[in-house]
Amino acid sequence: MKNQLEMDIKVPNQTQYLGLIGKIGEDIAYTLKNFKNNREELAYHINLVLTEAMANAIRHANNNDPNKDVHITINVSDKNLCIKVFDQGQGFDISDAQKLLPDPTEDHGRGIFIIHTLMDSVTYKHCENGNVLEMNKTFN
Repeated sequence: MKNQLEMDIKVPNQTQYLGLIGKIGEDIAYTLKNFKNNREELAYHINLVLTEAMANAIRHANNNDPNKDVHITINVSDKNLCIKVFDQGQGFDISDAQKLLPDPTEDHGRGIFIIHTLMDSVTYKHCENGNVLEMNKTFN
């Protein structure tokens, strides 16, 4: 696979790791060889979606349970970024959360609104040991 980066990260279900994961996302943005647009903006956006998704997994899906963890995979190719955040919670209907998207001033649903705004596609579905939020961004 030409110029493909794959990362597999597991972190404890604690918000103290949000900054570390966000920084990893920023660093990825700065290493993209074929990306011609604003790298600083992309770095900020990747940091933001990673920290929002991880915070939602920790607080809402995993209910701040210290016995659970958050699993993140990041796949980067020349033309695409795919981030998956796995949780061990009950899950939710993302279409219900999308109904909140027009009002980002509400505390509930703001992270999902931000993620939908910054990424090209977002899905949330049940998987083997919980759920996965998949976020994709295509590079021009």
